[in-house]
Amino acid sequence: MTDMQKASQKAQEFRKREEEILERAQELFIAHGEDKVTVEMIADAVNIGKGTIYKHFETKDEIYLRLMIRYEEELAEMFDRLNQGESKDRAQLAKDYFSFRMRDPDRYALFDRLEHKLTNKTSCPDLVAKLHEIRASNMDKLASEIQAKIDDGTLEDVPPYFHIFSAWALVHGAVALHHSKFYQEFIDDKDGFFNFLADVGIRMANRRKR
Repeated sequence: MTDMQKASQKAQEFRKREEEILERAQELFIAHGEDKVTVEMIADAVNIGKGTIYKHFETKDEIYLRLMIRYEEELAEMFDRLNQGESKDRAQLAKDYFSFRMRDPDRYALFDRLEHKLTNKTSCPDLVAKLHEIRASNMDKLASEIQAKIDDGTLEDVPPYFHIFSAWALVHGAVALHHSKFYQEFIDDKDGFFNFLADVGIRMANRRKR
């Protein structure tokens, strides 16, 4: 094996270990709460030393933000897949957007908590800027599709962000219900309920006949 091949293999192993750290960290944050999870716990879950974690991430803030960025990048990839080709199915875009946000409510809730923690103070301003850049791009893609539906008379003629933030509010409420021990007692068919909410979201703000 040449030195170049060895370097390439080492880089691949580094990236693979980094992904495993992020995966195990996310699982621990969801299971125990991010405040209770230590770097030592993450290292034990990956079966590596604590010092190895710091070769990949300087702080827990960096782990938090890398997870949040990865989440938004997954959403961006979904948009790109749906927008490939000449024919774009806007109804499917709306359906998949709702499904993406609601298919893993524990993950959504984790990132919502982290959002509040990292808004005022973070040791990684560059990563925050990257997160906001990806979000802004995703917002632009959504707004473009919504504007097209406004133009063809499908949706109410209001600023696109009215529609986007109404959808966000619906998803946010659905996730809150998912985590409410009281309301969970009333929801026997959780999958059916979340599918119903997705359908409501797609129909929401359709232009009404006057």
